[in-house]
Amino acid sequence: MTYKNEISGATLAVANPWSMVPALGNLEAYISAAHRLPMLTLEQEQEFSRKFRQDNDLGAAGKLVLSHLRLVVSISRQYLGYGLPHGDLIQEGNVGLMKAVKRFDPDQGVRLVSYALHWIKAEIHEYILKNWRMVKVATTKAQRKLFFNLRSMKQRFKSADAAANVGTHRETLNEEQIETMARVLKVKREEVTEMETRLSGGDVMLDPSPSDDEDHAFGPISYLTDAKHEPIEMLEARERDVLASNGLTTALQALDERSRHIVEERWLNVNDDNSGGMTLHELAAVYGVSAERIRQIEVAAMKKMKKTLVEYA
Repeated sequence: MTYKNEISGATLAVANPWSMVPALGNLEAYISAAHRLPMLTLEQEQEFSRKFRQDNDLGAAGKLVLSHLRLVVSISRQYLGYGLPHGDLIQEGNVGLMKAVKRFDPDQGVRLVSYALHWIKAEIHEYILKNWRMVKVATTKAQRKLFFNLRSMKQRFKSADAAANVGTHRETLNEEQIETMARVLKVKREEVTEMETRLSGGDVMLDPSPSDDEDHAFGPISYLTDAKHEPIEMLEARERDVLASNGLTTALQALDERSRHIVEERWLNVNDDNSGGMTLHELAAVYGVSAERIRQIEVAAMKKMKKTLVEYA
């Protein structure tokens, strides 16, 4: 597809790059097509800009956008270090380019390429801040400035250390570097330290990974969940407290003296060394019966207590 327009007696043909990109969407083909598009002269840029501003000529706006696609590709390469897809960076940069074309005034005495730089970078910055991490790492203007300068300044410090053959193994900033960065960027040194900590950390999935073994799947959500204030949990907790206090007392009173004593010594009275209550053999010696008989009495007492607790609840 080709756009054609008569301006001052000359015909300008601008190829549509999308027609040159394979159907499956090849990024390299798109970049190659963008670089083959002709640049506009100052006169052509001003003519198209005025036609768009005065007559809302979308065709003219399209020519301005297409002729600056290579600029977006060039700027987007500067942000590949954040680990985000190059195609996505280009796409966001194109959005910024279109915003620049919409607001560009040819009578201000600057070229579109200079005016569009801010809008392209701003859109890419916003995309990176929203997608680089699940949790936002920069929300204020100062934090954004730190975010996009910390990496490059750290790299310069590292290169300087390497040239001097000192501290080449260091991954974090030292006190002198923190002070220098805070002074250059006009922020507090505490903000530099905090941003470096944020950037050095990683995202942690709250839920277990879908690929984890279901029997062993574990994630922070397992111990972060607080259900103690849920109505059902509160009612169940209250019921457990009542059964453990008044209910247990009532259940013990329903037993005969010997059964109650056996249960208390076996399960309720703890030795000084926290080793538990009396054993079956120890109780058998007290009552002059076999350990098996003590066990039978204990089982019968437990069944009776369980029945009493059910009725009490």
